Amino acid sequence: MLLKAVIALVVITCFGVIACSNTMLPKKKTPAEKMQDFVIGISNYARSLKPGFVIIPQNGAELGYVNADTGKGFAKAYLDAIDAFAVEELFYNGEYKPDTYRINLLEKLRAHKPVIAAEFIKNDSAIADAIDQCEKRNFLCYPRSAENYHYQLIPPIRNENADNITSLSQVRNYLYLINTSKFSSRENLLEELSKTNFDLITIDLFHYANKPYTPAELERLKTKANGGKRLVIAYVNIGAAEKWRYYWRPLWELGDPKWIAKPYEGYDGEFWVQYWSPEWQSIIFGNDTSYIKRIVDAGFDGAFLDNVEAYYFLYKDK
Repeated sequence: MLLKAVIALVVITCFGVIACSNTMLPKKKTPAEKMQDFVIGISNYARSLKPGFVIIPQNGAELGYVNADTGKGFAKAYLDAIDAFAVEELFYNGEYKPDTYRINLLEKLRAHKPVIAAEFIKNDSAIADAIDQCEKRNFLCYPRSAENYHYQLIPPIRNENADNITSLSQVRNYLYLINTSKFSSRENLLEELSKTNFDLITIDLFHYANKPYTPAELERLKTKANGGKRLVIAYVNIGAAEKWRYYWRPLWELGDPKWIAKPYEGYDGEFWVQYWSPEWQSIIFGNDTSYIKRIVDAGFDGAFLDNVEAYYFLYKDK
């Protein structure tokens, strides 16, 4: 009888403890919150290596808010971790198609961080309007024509200046060039970029065959043709894995490893990833072989984090 009573007491006590502990468990984080944490982690790591390192996430403007689903309450830790919001097709996606939802979000966020908008415009006659739509909201505009859909050309520059650029708040124009297929060689690309006067240049860390740019090469790019200093930022895809990158292993495929979660529609060889996976995050930052460490070692001023909106594309069909 005594043994039964003791067992009963233990069971009751255990259930009581379990019940109590459940009420004290932290709230499960949403996919958007996990992406916020990811970006913050990248920023903290990069800035520990290089103070003042620039972080620019592309798309996912909702992450600037505490509750990304409602756009309410600014997410201070996230805003402190980034230097600007980059977005694509805000007013033009071929034709004039203003995304009122994102425009409203970014107009509020502009009080905290600069906004950089890459607009895709099929008809060159609409370029002036795209620029005007951005500038009247104090957004920086990068208009790309139909022939520059894949960010492979150096377009004409606007608001050219000889100022020294040391922060994003000073940037008056920029170049987004991540496809180098139009350039005959690595040297040809460096030479053409050196001739420009863009305040900010975003390029890939690598030029073909996974060969990263060197600090000496980047020093060539950090001075505009007119003598002013500029920022040079490295593109890195943090929301999707790409089969042609150095980290991709021959036996990897969709679902193996399991964090390779979903095909990226419209982009062969790219897959949305479960970006909260420790394995994926270790590829991106936190160690001497990580992507961010390679960017810092190459001498870039910052990182352009693409596909932070992965939290949406992973779950939109569920």
